Amino acid sequence: MELLRQKVLDEGIVLGQGVLKVDSFLNHQMDPFLMREVGREFTRRFAGEEVTKVLTIESSGIAPGIMTALELAVPLIFARKRKSLTLTEDIYVEKVYSFTKKESNEITVSKRFIAPGERVLIVDDFLANGEAAFGLARIVEQAGGTVAGIGIVIEKSFQPGSRLLKEAGYRVESLVRIASLEDGAISFAEEDGEPRSE
Repeated sequence: MELLRQKVLDEGIVLGQGVLKVDSFLNHQMDPFLMREVGREFTRRFAGEEVTKVLTIESSGIAPGIMTALELAVPLIFARKRKSLTLTEDIYVEKVYSFTKKESNEITVSKRFIAPGERVLIVDDFLANGEAAFGLARIVEQAGGTVAGIGIVIEKSFQPGSRLLKEAGYRVESLVRIASLEDGAISFAEEDGEPRSE
């Protein structure tokens, strides 16, 4: 997705240790026009999957998730990372580890919002080791639903998440794939496996 690729090049900041900061357009300040295009692209890619819900994780997945749900005309559910006083029972709970924050969180989704037979599209901002996506997929499967696919805004293809998810049988669609962040330079992975530096 060329618009997103250019945004990553123009505004992404490499912090080292495999961390790319994109807080000017994705996970602090958000570019609503870019997010609308992200939603349209995920909708195009998963058009034949008969998606009934979109599932993401708070908070950075909400913007691309809600725009995708809007385009698909289905509800968005976001898994909570923090305990809610109103969400205490009849919940699915999974533990996920955050590569960026170096911490584990319990994520929760109310059992009311995913019914058996639902076809759920998982959307998230980043894919590194696949922890969040696997946690969300386990919740869908606990509910008796099917993971219709996993849509990722930015994939770090130098980390194993995408490979592990695909080996587990999930369809993964990443809008931008980063091959390397070495020496502060962003290199994109091409579909044929050949990296391209910019």
